[in-house]
Amino acid sequence: MAEILVYVDHVDGAVRKPTLELLTLARRLGDPVAVALGNGAADTAAVLGEHGATRVLTADAPEFAEYLVVPKVDALQAAHDAVSPAAVLVPSSAEAKEIAARLAVRIGSGVITDAVDVEAGDEGPVATQSVFAASFTTKSRVSRGTPVITVKPNSAPVEAAPAAGTVEALTVSFGPLATGTKVTSRTPRESTGRPELTEAAIVVSGGRGVNGAENFAVIEALADSLGAAVGASRAAVDAGWYPHANQVGQTGKSVSPQLYIASGISGAIQHRAGMQTSKTIVAINKDAEAPIFELVDYGVVGDLFDVVPQLTDEVKTRKG
Repeated sequence: MAEILVYVDHVDGAVRKPTLELLTLARRLGDPVAVALGNGAADTAAVLGEHGATRVLTADAPEFAEYLVVPKVDALQAAHDAVSPAAVLVPSSAEAKEIAARLAVRIGSGVITDAVDVEAGDEGPVATQSVFAASFTTKSRVSRGTPVITVKPNSAPVEAAPAAGTVEALTVSFGPLATGTKVTSRTPRESTGRPELTEAAIVVSGGRGVNGAENFAVIEALADSLGAAVGASRAAVDAGWYPHANQVGQTGKSVSPQLYIASGISGAIQHRAGMQTSKTIVAINKDAEAPIFELVDYGVVGDLFDVVPQLTDEVKTRKG
């Protein structure tokens, strides 16, 4: 059976959920071969093997931490040359998409970004994308070279499928560009204790209707009761009510959670482009004519300051 390279997103050996989702998709196409780079790479093998990786190629070198993406591209290219895979699957994070694009250029292949599904086809993997601000769904395939496909988080379930997970050292030769841009310092992001926005199964977002930074406490309370991430519309971010890192939309982050709750958000196309692929969408807005109601699964016409606290209380009651 053909082998499928899966680029591993991990932090010091702790594998992030989107990678496990990629292994589910990779098993539809062939035998997953995971590529883990940097500090703790070898520690990923057990989890990767439990989720279907037949082999885990690992490499650690100072270049992966001290420089930007080029060393990782060098390593992924080395893995590609060693394995000759039928496809390369990469998480759709900002860094990983740059790695995917650079790899595709190097190996003379096409790249598909932000897929929401991948399936086997007669002429190679077929990727499903949501395009033109989520107005259309398309199916695409790469017609030349090894397909390089980035996949959005929450596009596939995490499924246990024990495999060998054999650890193999990957030999990497860094090119002259690898040390061109050095990381001079890092500032850890202050943790909120909430899930990462792009990976969260539930997202609760607030918009212009929240009417002030202090009122986002209402949104945060609902999110915390659900174990959800907090998002914000561009209007709320532009007003200075919430950080840009939490912006959902065409100029912010794209999310695809199992549940998306939009509170006080009108539903402009800019926002819809970043959340329309959510599996279930709930909107709370006092304007019955708001565009957001055109795409929701459930809509509540009412003042969010009445509805959201009641919803929060009900969630807490049911959780006991």
